[in-house]
Amino acid sequence: MASINIYVGNLSFQTSEDQLKELFESYGQVATATIISDKATGRPRGFGFVTMPERDEGLKAIQELDSRDFMGRSLKVNEARPRTERNDSSRQSFGASGGRNQRWR
Repeated sequence: MASINIYVGNLSFQTSEDQLKELFESYGQVATATIISDKATGRPRGFGFVTMPERDEGLKAIQELDSRDFMGRSLKVNEARPRTERNDSSRQSFGASGGRNQRWR
């Protein structure tokens, strides 16, 4: 059976990847557990992804863990959408000299 990639949102900023993995291991084997960090600051962004090799186990974990309290936060858990390719035309450009907050004179 195919593996499943699971989105886990509203994580406490103190959650470690090991804690995330342990949470899902009670539902089956976990291949990976990753918490996403901000590229600029290195701080956690409050969400992550868990990959489980057995789809049925992953679906059970989603059902059981969505809206569950974990480390004082109500988790948002669902099947991750496939990542879409982003190209330059999909990003808004502000030019080299200014950004969103620059005042126009």
